[in-house]
Amino acid sequence: MEEAVVVEQLRRDGRVTAVDSDPRVQELRGAVARLRRQLAVLPGELPDRVAADDELAALDAMVSHGLPEVPRLRRSLLLIAGAVGSVSALSPALSEVREGIDRFGKLPPGR
Repeated sequence: MEEAVVVEQLRRDGRVTAVDSDPRVQELRGAVARLRRQLAVLPGELPDRVAADDELAALDAMVSHGLPEVPRLRRSLLLIAGAVGSVSALSPALSEVREGIDRFGKLPPGR
């Protein structure tokens, strides 16, 4: 049986939601989790660590509870990048989060 058919059957049975079956959600949640872990073990003082942690938690919650709006995802990315963007050790993980958000689609032209 094809994966799409299995997922659809599980969804009808109430065992899988649309969010659970969307690979973009799982990829973004994984990227967010990796960045959160790296931020947690980062030595030294980071003035905006709490802001970054809070926004990463909000981003995870957004994608966990339905397909989020792209503008809201991008706003979260800007807040997170502003909080940790100058820390080169976090750059690869931050890039993964950005790529995960990009998978949800681009903003319309002019925005």
